[in-house]
Amino acid sequence: MTVQPSSAPTRVLTSNGYRLNPDPRRLGRLEPIPDAERGDMEALRLRLSRNGYLFLPGFFDPATVQEFRRHYFEKLEPSGLTRTGTDPGDGIAAQQDVLDRERLRSILFRQIVPGAEYEALCRHPRLVTFYEQLLGTNDLHLHRRKILRHVGPGESGIGVATQAHYDLVYLRDGTDRVVSSWIPLGDCPIERGPLIYLEGSHRMVRRQEAAGTLKRPAASITADLPALAEQYDARWLVTDFAAGDLMVHGAHIIHASLDNHDPNGVIRLSTDIRYQAADQPIDARWQNHWHDQDGL
Repeated sequence: MTVQPSSAPTRVLTSNGYRLNPDPRRLGRLEPIPDAERGDMEALRLRLSRNGYLFLPGFFDPATVQEFRRHYFEKLEPSGLTRTGTDPGDGIAAQQDVLDRERLRSILFRQIVPGAEYEALCRHPRLVTFYEQLLGTNDLHLHRRKILRHVGPGESGIGVATQAHYDLVYLRDGTDRVVSSWIPLGDCPIERGPLIYLEGSHRMVRRQEAAGTLKRPAASITADLPALAEQYDARWLVTDFAAGDLMVHGAHIIHASLDNHDPNGVIRLSTDIRYQAADQPIDARWQNHWHDQDGL
């Protein structure tokens, strides 16, 4: 399925139940990288510094992420995550009352997260080459703590969608030059709850970090995204994503995710992983496989 462009301001967008302000001063579009800059690493570095993110549509062959999406949901089929009688590769959510949560957690953390298929996706040759060029090194480090998230339509409550945060608050024992990849594993139109970014927030966060005035614990900033946009006098930037797209962002930009309101019951699946130069300080806490009880 191909995601068709649409007009975000015409939709009701929520995150953790909070309705985003559709005013053009508070809601805008993520800016994709122009074709002319796709292979220009200096231009990409400047854009990452200026905008805090790089949006690279069509970075992967869509089949690459679709194959992993199928692998993920087929593995979890015994947990009751997907609807009986549907193709598990489509990721159609079952009713929550049939979900065996303990079995899901066992399969996810014992089989999928440490599995060869997930590792191969995260070390895809195209991605490795891209980061070698972007970071200017042949000695890359991929953080072992790599996160997979699935969110079903209609799931609600504080903490279901990703709350507003910036990555450095969780990675303070390493370099601030760590770069995150957010990869939608399958099409992720706005209704399905993709990642969104607070425009220009990385500049404010950097200033507050340097001044020592940003006194945040290792936790999210807030679930109230509309209030945060008012506080920063900034826009939340959103877009429809398609299978094969790649988001890259630095350690300082504030981001969050929308709620999943997919009308067809499709589960949003995505992963976020982090690369850095190996000669920079590495946060030792992020060198174990991700687990939802790892305390990070």
